[in-house]
Amino acid sequence: MPKPQTITLLSLLKPRYWLLWMGIGILWSLTRLPLAWQLVLGKKLGRIFGYFAHRRRHIALINIQLCFPELNISQQEKLLQQHFESLGMGFFELLSAWWIKDSALKSLGKIHGLEYLQAGLQRGKGVILLSAHMTSLEIGSRFLVQQTVIHGVYRTHENPLIEYLVQKIRERHAEKAIPREAVREIIRSLKQNKVLWFAMDQNFGHKNSVFAPFFNVPAATNTITTRLVELSGAAVIPFFTQRLPNGQGYLMTLQPPLTDFPSENVLQDATRINQLIEQHVRQVPEQYLWVHRRFKDRPLGESDVYQQ
Repeated sequence: MPKPQTITLLSLLKPRYWLLWMGIGILWSLTRLPLAWQLVLGKKLGRIFGYFAHRRRHIALINIQLCFPELNISQQEKLLQQHFESLGMGFFELLSAWWIKDSALKSLGKIHGLEYLQAGLQRGKGVILLSAHMTSLEIGSRFLVQQTVIHGVYRTHENPLIEYLVQKIRERHAEKAIPREAVREIIRSLKQNKVLWFAMDQNFGHKNSVFAPFFNVPAATNTITTRLVELSGAAVIPFFTQRLPNGQGYLMTLQPPLTDFPSENVLQDATRINQLIEQHVRQVPEQYLWVHRRFKDRPLGESDVYQQ
């Protein structure tokens, strides 16, 4: 794989980026508002996005119908609307996670299970924080970095300016931001006994994946967690974030490390991980990222579930 080209700030000051810089400045200005106001704006923004983003609305509705067949049509539609409201709030939470001061966040977060993280680090082989794409995941990780040093795995962005900002901002709070393609760097972090945060619950295609049930639906599930533990011996600790109701803040939960992991069966491991994520999603279903095509890749012989 060729070495990625280094992005410099000077190269991002060219005229073609000025409009984007202006938009970023406006978004930064919005984070000066109280977080409660931001969430109100985010909720309204989410409703508007859900109304106009027909493709994403269709994807989210299909996902909800597949995962919650026990709900009637009106209940599924209600969950869909709540999801887009949560998505809008998550956008403002992402901005606040990037730019708000620690002092403004400190009283809003509660973390349960830090003792599991500390015990995992004492093993000396690194810790994998196994997370999921909840709408409040960015602000949840921001609370956690106040307690420990984290290396975060992220998806690179095609736009050079956004990629530059995401990496710089995340490394301002976390010790290192690692592109998810940089497997050697990920392994190096674990061997240095670092805490590695990632969310691998999305559809990455057939390569390095198995079809494991997620809400009783076969889903292409990446097997990298199994491979990383085999190579490093790291402890795997589930880590989930949820937005509490009525402006009560955020709850971050670290669960006990997985025992007997990995097994001798990657499908069994993937199923176990999906079940952990499903258990959390069922607690706050509107806060999961339903607009992602989680079931895009299908087992041989099955058709695309998202076709109109």
